[in-house]
Amino acid sequence: MDRFDDAILTALQRDGALTNAALAEAVGLSASQISRRRAALEEAGIIEGYSARLSPAKLGHGFRAIIRVNLRGHGQGREEEFARFVASQPMIRSAFSVSGDADYILDIRARDLDGFADFVHRHLLPHPQVAQVRSEIVLKTLKDERGVPL
Repeated sequence: MDRFDDAILTALQRDGALTNAALAEAVGLSASQISRRRAALEEAGIIEGYSARLSPAKLGHGFRAIIRVNLRGHGQGREEEFARFVASQPMIRSAFSVSGDADYILDIRARDLDGFADFVHRHLLPHPQVAQVRSEIVLKTLKDERGVPL
């Protein structure tokens, strides 16, 4: 990794659809050099993939909540079962095993409060591993930066 790789990664984090020609112009290398470096960054697993950033609000999923979950108990089987549940729920956009007063933090996207309540009451609370759920409704997003600081 050198300053050119950093510049490539910074540019791609802003716009993953940049062509090698556009990256070459932005970074100050030839398109063929960009192509080789980009392939090497992909091969090394530094670039894990490319995706489009969609507007949740414009697609009807403007409601966001953060849920703190405590499990009934701990152990390999219980945590694996909960992980499978999390993976199967499309409204859960991110999930983290954390330290502190919760076992997991879930980032939820829903169409509205009714959709969120339905998810909590019909799916999350009845789960056999879930002991406690505490929800925070996101009122305003101050920062939602994706990527990695370089």
